[in-house]
Amino acid sequence: MTNAARPAVSRRALTGHVWTGLGLLALGGLGLAGMRFATERGSVGLLDTTDRLLAGGDGGIRLAASRQFGDNPAQRLQLFVPTDPVLDPARTGRALPLLVFIHGGAWSSGDPHDYRFIARNLAPSGYAVALAGYRLCDEGRYPAMLEDGAAALRWVAGHAAAHGGDPERIVLMGHSAGAYNAVMLGLDRRWWSQTELPETALRGVVGLAGPYDFLPLDSASTLATFGHIDELDDTQPISHVRGDAPPLLLIHGTDDTRVMPRHSLTLARALARCGGRSETHVLDGIGHEGLIMRFSRPFLRDRRPLAHVLSFLAQVTQTASAPVQPNAA
Repeated sequence: MTNAARPAVSRRALTGHVWTGLGLLALGGLGLAGMRFATERGSVGLLDTTDRLLAGGDGGIRLAASRQFGDNPAQRLQLFVPTDPVLDPARTGRALPLLVFIHGGAWSSGDPHDYRFIARNLAPSGYAVALAGYRLCDEGRYPAMLEDGAAALRWVAGHAAAHGGDPERIVLMGHSAGAYNAVMLGLDRRWWSQTELPETALRGVVGLAGPYDFLPLDSASTLATFGHIDELDDTQPISHVRGDAPPLLLIHGTDDTRVMPRHSLTLARALARCGGRSETHVLDGIGHEGLIMRFSRPFLRDRRPLAHVLSFLAQVTQTASAPVQPNAA
């Protein structure tokens, strides 16, 4: 076991697992044409396509906004809301708690558009879901991913209410490298101070298989992303624990050999020592890619991760929502 995390989603591993879902498509009568279309996408895109086909389309969610928040094409955000008339802010006039999801990919790959399955499977429970991108590869070296997270949240501060999201009830959520981003945005005050949102707006953070304590750097992804920094301790979420941090939900799988479960356990212990609040679940039989896959329909037979997230969201966002403001750009 190495000390550093390797927060990348293996395309080969994820694609292999997704073929199981494609088998379900065939058994369900959706046919070879849908399977061929799905396999033209990348591994996460393949997973999203499979989820969409099993859902019968995107009828349960509506794209409320799609915006660039920077000049780089990766600096973009999509905001989805449920279409259920009991929940749809356009019908009810009430804004919904806002879940901001940040994708993984070793800070070098990933597209928020490919994670619409997160919106399909969480928004219908009563949430606006934003999928936020960030600069990648050379342009995305630390601290670019955190600057972009703050920039996305500045857009939320100014515009989310016009599209059905409540900027006073925000939960950050990420997988792998995206979990690092989400947890750092929640723990290190210098990034939240750039969002133009009050600290009380951040109700919680969900970290899925995230790297939180990965020194010394000993993987290609961490060296490429953080190797230029002199004060490496400052890049680590474990260095920013505080008693007044927002509550954290940390989920890991026992079979994760890419980002070891010790990352969640170590962070939870550090938070407890300083009086912080966290809830930690290490789930049997789940690997690194398998954790994010369990938020998509082909793999919802194991509902443990989704159930933990929905329970946490309900706990931290239970106060009443604000009215939807007039539409704005």
